[in-house]
Amino acid sequence: MHIEIRKYELQLQHPFGISRETYATQDTMIVCLSHKGKTGYGESTSNPYYNITVESMKAEIAAVQNQIETYEFDTPERFYSHLKKLGLQNFTLCALDLAAHDLHGKLLDKPLYEIWETDPSKYPITNYTIGIDTISKMVEKLKEKPWPVYKIKLGTPDDVAIVRELRKHTDSVFRIDANCAWTAEQTIANAPLLKDLGVEFLEQPLKADDWKGMERVKKESVLPVIADESCIEEGDVEKCSAYFDGINIKLTKCGGLTPALRMIGKGKRLGLKIMVGCMTESSVGISAIAQLLPQLDYVDMDGAMLLKEDIAHGVTIKNNGEIVFPTTAGSGITLK
Repeated sequence: MHIEIRKYELQLQHPFGISRETYATQDTMIVCLSHKGKTGYGESTSNPYYNITVESMKAEIAAVQNQIETYEFDTPERFYSHLKKLGLQNFTLCALDLAAHDLHGKLLDKPLYEIWETDPSKYPITNYTIGIDTISKMVEKLKEKPWPVYKIKLGTPDDVAIVRELRKHTDSVFRIDANCAWTAEQTIANAPLLKDLGVEFLEQPLKADDWKGMERVKKESVLPVIADESCIEEGDVEKCSAYFDGINIKLTKCGGLTPALRMIGKGKRLGLKIMVGCMTESSVGISAIAQLLPQLDYVDMDGAMLLKEDIAHGVTIKNNGEIVFPTTAGSGITLK
């Protein structure tokens, strides 16, 4: 195999605010993995919360590049096991694993959802995210993008007031993501007010390790709660089942499609709702997420929709939320 690494600085349409940071650009690493005349593409974005940079991921790959390029590629699952033995951390693993799956599908001339024997005719509609800003700016963003389902980022002194004002301008479903900014008391108090405002569920209201608080929330919240920062990788799924109603799996955080598929299976066996989310990826990462759609209850795959300009062709999301799967095999990705 031959591996090539590319770095891009993705420009966002608007500054994107969450409870702990605001950013206007997103650095991302694209892995191009070539074998037998086909090239698979994978992606991982940088993330200050997890101390991940494109440079740190590139350095990891450079240190084991020979072991990657001399590997006799057969299946993404075996390749993933090989990469794990090389000691790569999850964000780096994700980009390589996504590229391997895309390559595998292209070598077989089949989309991944077909290889996994899933039916793409039914799937959840992605939410569109409204980042933290002034209330007037958040209303402006909502009006700019009419959408069936919105994820509203919260974690301010005016959280309920924000949702109350946004509700005046749309009948769409709301989902709330506080990104660890609330206490158990705030969550329990906010939940009935938000439920009356048409909120479907709360995502990660408490700090990732506040299990005592989540025990209270699970018992007393009138809204379902989905784990995100508390559910990073496979080993977290079972613990989260006692404290949450569902899990949000991020491919970058868990290490790619290979572990995500196992997490989906385990979560379903435990009775959890399954969501997959994005990390402001381009259509490289988003098209990989799209292959999982038939297996999901909820999805947050609006990353490429938030960009001024995409760097790849892949899955297309229409204005009503309809997904147009690419005719190209694998994840359906070509770089522009």
